Amino acid sequence: MKIFFMILSLFIYTASALAQDSSEGEGTAFSLFKSKTFLKNPLDLRDPFKKRINKRKTQQEKIHENGVYSNQADRIENKPIESIRIVGVMIGKERRAMAKIATGKTLGSEVFFIKEGMKIGPNGAEVKAILAGGVVLVEKIRNVYDQDEYLETVIPVSSE
Repeated sequence: MKIFFMILSLFIYTASALAQDSSEGEGTAFSLFKSKTFLKNPLDLRDPFKKRINKRKTQQEKIHENGVYSNQADRIENKPIESIRIVGVMIGKERRAMAKIATGKTLGSEVFFIKEGMKIGPNGAEVKAILAGGVVLVEKIRNVYDQDEYLETVIPVSSE
């Protein structure tokens, strides 16, 4: 009995909505839904089944030093390229090189890890490739004619 009343009330509601639409001059059954289902760009909607990805900072990116959060790469960033010595290379899925800073003829005790794509040195030389024999750096400078010029530097693996 309840189902009968629900169907009847739904029928009366649709009939009254269609009567209002026909009095306005449109007279189609789809005019009831036109204003409620319009989307400008349906491709901008979020996929309800896609899992959201939250990027978290790793522990290495949160090194605390003297009240300032910094990364090890920031400390090697301002060192001159001439003082950087490559002491080891890790080849694999994600290539890395181990570097030490030379002070005079001795090497420092702290080891820095260099990844491909990092910028090091005062001129912002980018690490283009890490090979078994060393590291390839490319830096962009302005020449005498005010043109961009690229310098390529190879730092070989050295023994301590």
